[in-house]
Amino acid sequence: MKFYVYRRKRAPTIIIVALIDILIVLLIFLLVTTTFKQQPAIKLTLPESAYGVKEQDTQTQPLIVYVDKEGKIRIGNDPTPIPMERIERDIQVTLAYRKTSQVAIAADQQAPFGVVIKIVDTAKKLGVTSVQAYTRPPQDQKH
Repeated sequence: MKFYVYRRKRAPTIIIVALIDILIVLLIFLLVTTTFKQQPAIKLTLPESAYGVKEQDTQTQPLIVYVDKEGKIRIGNDPTPIPMERIERDIQVTLAYRKTSQVAIAADQQAPFGVVIKIVDTAKKLGVTSVQAYTRPPQDQKH
């Protein structure tokens, strides 16, 4: 008669290092594929308008020109102010690079009006098809 010696089976082990590697790969994948909302480089108080255009209402993404209350001009997300002498060249180069013919102006409500008009004139001179001004809804309509 044969006697069988029963050996204890080892309990299954989970390899934690492999799970951490998989978790890191998934985290990197999610970070890369997630789109982030672009924040402007400066804080503006847009003027109020009941019928104006809000920043998120635009169908296609226009080139956004920011004007702060001191009259400093910034294009897109570039935090560096641009002098008025360079504004035409910079708008032209940026429009060509982004392949768009739309410009949106996000000017502070205390921005010099003359600067905004110069930007509109420059955009029209460059053949821009649409120039918009971003506004915010009146305070009494916010909920």
